[in-house]
Parts: sequence; C-alpha cells; structure tokens
Amino acid sequence: MDSASAISASAAPRTTSQRIKSIFSGSVGNLVEWYDWYVYAAFSLYFAKAFFPQGDMTAQLLNTAAIFAVGFLMRPIGGWLMGIYADRKGRKAALLASVLLMCFGSLIIALTPSYETIGVGAPILLVIARLLQGLSVGGEYGTSATYLSEMANKENRGFFSSFQYVTLISGQLIALAVLIVLQQTLTTEQLESWGWRVPFFIGALCAVVAMYLRRGMEETESFAKKKEEPKESLLRTLLRHPKEVLTVVGLTMGGTLAFYTYTTYMQKYLVNTVGMSKSDSTMISAATLFLFMLLQPIVGALSDKIGRRPILIAFGVLGTVFTYPILNTLHTIDTWWGAFFLIMAALVIVSGYTSINAVVKAELFPTEIRALGVGLPYALTVSIFGGTAEYVALWFKSIGMESGFYWYVTACIACSLLVYVTMKDTQKHSKITTD
Repeated sequence: MDSASAISASAAPRTTSQRIKSIFSGSVGNLVEWYDWYVYAAFSLYFAKAFFPQGDMTAQLLNTAAIFAVGFLMRPIGGWLMGIYADRKGRKAALLASVLLMCFGSLIIALTPSYETIGVGAPILLVIARLLQGLSVGGEYGTSATYLSEMANKENRGFFSSFQYVTLISGQLIALAVLIVLQQTLTTEQLESWGWRVPFFIGALCAVVAMYLRRGMEETESFAKKKEEPKESLLRTLLRHPKEVLTVVGLTMGGTLAFYTYTTYMQKYLVNTVGMSKSDSTMISAATLFLFMLLQPIVGALSDKIGRRPILIAFGVLGTVFTYPILNTLHTIDTWWGAFFLIMAALVIVSGYTSINAVVKAELFPTEIRALGVGLPYALTVSIFGGTAEYVALWFKSIGMESGFYWYVTACIACSLLVYVTMKDTQKHSKITTD
C-alpha cells in the first residue's frame, strides 16, 4: 500500500469498535507508564541502600528523592520533544516511542548492580533511568490526551478522554498493590536484597505488552487529514497561541496541586500530621483512590451532556470554599472512617478537574500543534505546582504554620477558577475536527 492509500485508509470513518479498541490500547499503555513512574516512589525505601554508599538511611533516601525530582524536571522536556514528534510524525508513533523509553528506564533500574559491585556507576545508571522515565511520562500526557480526544467521537469525547486519569490512578493503585503483596510474601531483608527489583521487571514486561497493543492502534482522523507540514518551527507556531497556552497553565495550576495534595501527599499527611498508623494510611489512600478512579468516566460523561465549563467552575468554587475546612478538620480527626470521608469528599471535588482536563486542553489547539500545545505548558505547570506540593506542605509544617499550606492550595484553585469563569466552553468551541 502506497503512502497516499495509507493516509486514505487512516482517514476513513471509524466504527465504534475500532475507536474503542484504539482507545483501550492507548489507555493500557498509559497505565503501564504511570505504574512504572509510581513504583520508584513506592519502593525507594527498599532500594536506596543498593544505589548509594552504606551509611545514614536518611541520606540514602534523600539521594533517591533527589533523583525522583530529576525525573520531574525532565517532564517539560519530554512534553516538548514528544509533543513535536507527535505533531510531526503522528500520535501513534509518539505513543510507541514513549512506552519504549519507559521500558528501557525500568529495565535499567531492575538490572543495575549495587553500589558495592560497581561503585559510583550504580547511582549514575539510576539517574539515566529516571531521565528516560521523566522524558517518557512528560511526553505521554500530551500525546495520550491528544490521541484519546481525537479518537473519540464528538458526542462521547469527555467520557473516553477521562480514561486517561482512570489509567493514571490505576497505575498508582497497582504499584501500591505490588508493594503490599511483596511486603506480605517477602521479609524486609529479601526486599532490600533483591525483592525491590521485581516490580521494575514487571513494569518492563508490561511495557512490552503495551508496545504490542499500541502497534495495532490506528492513527487519528485529525492527524491523518492534516493538510500540510507547518512552514515554521512548531514552537514558533505554538507561540502564536499565547492565550491557549496561558489557559492550559491557569486551568492546570489549581487542579494539579489539589490532585497531588489529596493523593501522593495525603498518605504522608495522615501519618505525619494526623498521627495514623502507616497501615491505616495506606488502606485509606488505596480505598479513596479506587473510588476516585471510578468517578472519572462518570464526570467525563456528564461533561458531554452539560459542557466542560460548568464542571470546571464547580471544581473551582467548591475547591476554593472547602479546601481549608477539609484539611483543617482532617488535622483533628481521629477515626479511620472520618479521614476516609473527608478525603473522599475532597476527591469528588477534584474529579471536576481530573476527569476532563485532558479533553479541555486538546480542544483548545488546532491539529498541527495539539500534542505540543497540551503537553509542554501542562508539564511545566505540573513540575512547578504538582511536583513541589509535598515540599511546600512540609516546609509550612517545619516553620509551624501548616495551615499556610491549606491557604496556598485554596489560592491556587481560586486563580484557576478565574480562568474557568472567563474561558469559553471548549465543548461548544472545540478545535478538534474530523471532517
């Protein structure tokens, strides 16, 4: 089949089953990517000794945390490079490259000998692995959001694109589940000796499966029907859409900070501030994350009925009004169910952002720069606000002003609310077209 025929075939109308198959393949790859990303944080307590000199455990954990931060810093670069690749070569090609990078990163961590065996080479290889994983995750978001939004039909775009966060949360839950299973089946000594390598081997193997599934994906109609290659650089083209870029930054700021506050940071908050046991904290986090995951397609489908903007405004208003009361009350709670219901209430509010943020961003940009337009400003905003959420929270606590963090989250959500109120409803003014 020549290239003209291939484009014609790619541009042919999709059946519902073809759309669902491609969306499933893209979503499974997203799950694997986020599983690999979260496994590093979940198992750092066990593999820190393997990569750094014997000595103070706190110093070893700080070193692994610093390398985790390096991965976060690579996410904007991944959003930039992979966004350009997706807009030039296609969404499918970029999604395959993304999951391949994650596979290599996991394999490097799983196979790297300990510090005792190869010395400084061990942490160097760990840094290289996290650089690859940071590039991968940074590129995955914008490309995946673009692919799911373009592949879905207009009537169900909010519903299908919501599966990006379903799989993101699933990856976090599976990483947590693997940790619990290994803790129950292996001794601490076994986990520190070799057991920590198991989840990384699992991640690499799953990435191979995801690559196989993604090879069978079809290219989106929007990209297949793209008229011609841009005559200028994509970054310069993106700069011709400053309003859309700033909209992505503004609508992401409060949402990503709230998401990381009530998911990643909450487990530590329940132990460090509320005074709960680690086991109770883990179970509450797992239970709330599971229900939070189930909410995504429900709210996504609702946005197809009533529009994106009302749901974003609902998140902004409720987040601004209730963030301080929820966190301040949680600080004094002393029961498992009390903590569960408060965190669950917060996550119901946050669903107004997480379920539809991908499709809203994709609907802002034209086809030729959609992946870059979604991925780069999002990755920058997440690195600044989401990636620093835990550090800022702990800093406020360290100076005896923990409530300052509550107001900080509230203020960021309020800033995002201003964007939601002034922006157009992207469902009614979408730039995603398939004709």
